[in-house]
Amino acid sequence: MKRFHVHLSVQDLEKSIPFYSTLFGVQPAVHRPDYAKWMLEDPKVNFAISQLGHAPGLDHFGFQVESEQDLHAITGALKDANVAVFDEGETTCCYAKSEKGWVHDPQGIAWESFFTKGESTTYGVGRGEPDAGANAGSNACCGPNDAAAGSCCANGARA
Repeated sequence: MKRFHVHLSVQDLEKSIPFYSTLFGVQPAVHRPDYAKWMLEDPKVNFAISQLGHAPGLDHFGFQVESEQDLHAITGALKDANVAVFDEGETTCCYAKSEKGWVHDPQGIAWESFFTKGESTTYGVGRGEPDAGANAGSNACCGPNDAAAGSCCANGARA
C-alpha cells in the first residue's frame, strides 16, 4: 500500500500548525521548530510543512511506500518509461532515515518516492546537524530542486 505525500513550504510554521491541525482534526505526529508532519489515515496522507528558507507554496508530492521492494518497483517502472530518475539512496531527511528517489513530471513538479526506515533527531545530514545514525556522512537531505540539479546530492552537501 502507498501513502500519498504532500509537502508545503510555509511562511509561518506556528500559525500553520493550528490551521492544518483543525483541518485534519488531529495534531502533528512530528513537530519540530522548522517542520511538522501529519500521518493521516482518512485520507491516507503523509502531509508535511516546513519553514526551511524555500518560497511558500508547494514543495513536492510523493508516495511513501511500505517496503524497499515497493520503492524499487516504482523507480523501476519510471526508468522503464524513460523518465529521468534521481536515486538519492539511503539518506537522513525530514527527521527520518529513508531510501528515496526523485522525478519531475512534465510540468516540472517534483515527485518523491520513499521508504522510511526509522526516525532521526535531525532534519538531515548536510544541514549542519551531524546524525549519529548509520547514515552519518552519506547523502545530504535533498529537496526536489537539489535532486534535479544533482549537485548537492552527488557530493553530500545541501545547497
